[in-house]
Amino acid sequence: MELTILWFVLIAILWIGYLVLEGFDFGVGMLMPILSRNKDKAKQDTERRLIINTIGPVWDGNEVWLITAGGATFAAFPEWYATLFSGFYIPLLLILLALIVRGVAFEYRGKINDDRWRARCDQAIIFGSWIPAILWGVAFANLVRGVELDAAHQYVGGFWALLSPFALLGGLTTLVLFLMHGAVFIALKTDGEVRVKARRLAGYFSVAAVVVAGGWAVWAQVAYSVPWTWAAVVVAALALVGVVIANAKAREGWAFLFSALAILAATVLIFGSMYPDVMPAHDPSNSLNIDNASSTQYTLTVMTWVAVILVPVVLLYQSWTYWVFRRRLSTKDIPPPIGLSLTKIKDAAFGGPSSGSARSLDLTPAEDEKDAGTGATSSGSRKRGTGDTSE
Repeated sequence: MELTILWFVLIAILWIGYLVLEGFDFGVGMLMPILSRNKDKAKQDTERRLIINTIGPVWDGNEVWLITAGGATFAAFPEWYATLFSGFYIPLLLILLALIVRGVAFEYRGKINDDRWRARCDQAIIFGSWIPAILWGVAFANLVRGVELDAAHQYVGGFWALLSPFALLGGLTTLVLFLMHGAVFIALKTDGEVRVKARRLAGYFSVAAVVVAGGWAVWAQVAYSVPWTWAAVVVAALALVGVVIANAKAREGWAFLFSALAILAATVLIFGSMYPDVMPAHDPSNSLNIDNASSTQYTLTVMTWVAVILVPVVLLYQSWTYWVFRRRLSTKDIPPPIGLSLTKIKDAAFGGPSSGSARSLDLTPAEDEKDAGTGATSSGSRKRGTGDTSE
């Protein structure tokens, strides 16, 4: 196999890993406010922390697949990277900003024990999950359909040209797939009331995915793809039906595998439709392909040896992480909040009643800040639950 073909396949595999793993992350973030609707604010927050903890140990590791895919594209196909990131600058910038605020919100949500602080972080998580879930579908749909490139392989179409009906349906497809994937994952990783609600939502979204994703896949296959990718369309359709059946029988493990298989097949359809181009143009003579977009043979050879050595190590480590954090979680595993008191932090910063040097400031919650149900203080006298990252 030629190294250009090998690296096209490897980049496709990296995107499969990213979309399968980060896909349920996005789904979890989008579904968090829906699955935690409760008039009891304390219970609502506990359920939200439970939902966040299902991906707490793995979400940042899942994003490594995106960084690796981007790095591999830059090194193996620099012309592709340059044209893609300049032409798709606005949507990719929006995705990057969304991922940044989402990551910050995950890390800092539990640092301060204040309802308004947590509400702002929740909004960042929701925003940071919805935006990429839609825009990745728009971006990949444009790669399947082709874009306006000139003879120098520069994108000349403008932002609005990216929002064709086919591309928008592609965005809706990834949105529905990730909502289904996230609901199945939450049902797989939780127990109790949240599990029941997640399984119910997974049933709705799996049926919607059959319709929406099926319609987009057939459109892509008939209008832009090649005969052999019909196999990917069929696999995706059967996998989505498998999700519906497995979820109805409360077989969350099988439902998750079928959901992952559907995303895998959809990614195969995307890259299979593009090949041998890496960025198809409306005028085929202007398209970037694996030959005119690739690096030198020496560069590809060095990259291949590095990948052979390091990729298995990364796969083993990430597999071990999922194995360690494999057990289900319930609200019983979530201890009282242990964040710092926002009032005392403000007093320290702006000279309030408890002001003083940061070194001597006592951040121990006052008596009225103790948890009414357990008597534990919000700074935390109890140990956190297994896998608790929201503190």
